[in-house]
Amino acid sequence: MSEAAQPSRPTRFVVPDLCNAPALGVLVLVGQLLVIVLLLAGGGVTWARLALMSLYVQWVVLASAALLCWVRPRLLTIGLARGAMVSFLLVMAVVLIVSLIAERVLIGWASYGERAIDWSRIGAQMAIAGIITGMVLRYFYVQQQLREQEQSELQSRIQALQSRIRPHFLFNSMNIIASLIDTDPKTAESVVEDLAELFRASLNDAGNQVTLAEELALCERYVRIERLRLGERLAMDWRIDVDPEAIRIPLLTLQPLLENAIYHGIQPLPEGGTITVEVRHERGKVHVCISNPLPTAEVRGATQGNRMAVNNIRSRLNVLYGGDADLVAAVDDERRQYVTRLHYPLEARR
Repeated sequence: MSEAAQPSRPTRFVVPDLCNAPALGVLVLVGQLLVIVLLLAGGGVTWARLALMSLYVQWVVLASAALLCWVRPRLLTIGLARGAMVSFLLVMAVVLIVSLIAERVLIGWASYGERAIDWSRIGAQMAIAGIITGMVLRYFYVQQQLREQEQSELQSRIQALQSRIRPHFLFNSMNIIASLIDTDPKTAESVVEDLAELFRASLNDAGNQVTLAEELALCERYVRIERLRLGERLAMDWRIDVDPEAIRIPLLTLQPLLENAIYHGIQPLPEGGTITVEVRHERGKVHVCISNPLPTAEVRGATQGNRMAVNNIRSRLNVLYGGDADLVAAVDDERRQYVTRLHYPLEARR
């Protein structure tokens, strides 16, 4: 494996969010299982020992979770080794405090100062807690590595899928330019400049998502190029019912779908037609609908595409959003339209 392909080592220690009910429920369950293991390994099993050990372990677990939850934002700002060490020392401090309180309870507050604290028992408790804490922190670190590796692989998959879309767009656009070189070289030159701006805008984007306004601008540039070829036959109906600057969308999502609508819907029709692009926001999801006129069955068979753009976009949506996103393209016989619908949540999954 080359150095560039190797997963990068985390530079900071990330403690999972322990401030929610599911996480606390798991901690309580694991703590109680630990109590049962210690109880069975330590000799006689009685209800009194079970109650005392459960009280002790759950106090340690919940107090440690609360403390790590409180310092979590600060841990994100320090390095990996320091973050892990601080987390370990905080948990051990909680164990020491709870152990001392437990000793006072067992000895009895009335006899405080008359009987010495059993430091050997506290030492054994801290040794057990230290081993378990180290294992848990190691688990957090491994999980962090897996998450970062997964994110790296997802980014690679997105880039691979996106790179399969761009040559498709470039190939069709270059055909348009080639058709204009002999008849209108000045217009062809302006189209080349426009196309260069399109690619520069997409290549300069550091992430995989852009604002809806940027994606729509990309689509409008593409439509402007296509109108040079189709003229009055191509009409657009934009129905944008959201704030384009407030909504984000995966780069090169609408443009390939719009390209399909033009090539398989408008181009085969001598009279042309209107492509409708609708975007709305409902219940935390963005809904997009692109519809175009439906040619006759014979024409549809002659211009049937290989659905590469649709399949690639569906794969990219699945990578970014999982099952929360979907893309469906189907014929609406009643309206004589070919309709492509997609929806995705406002935020990509982490």
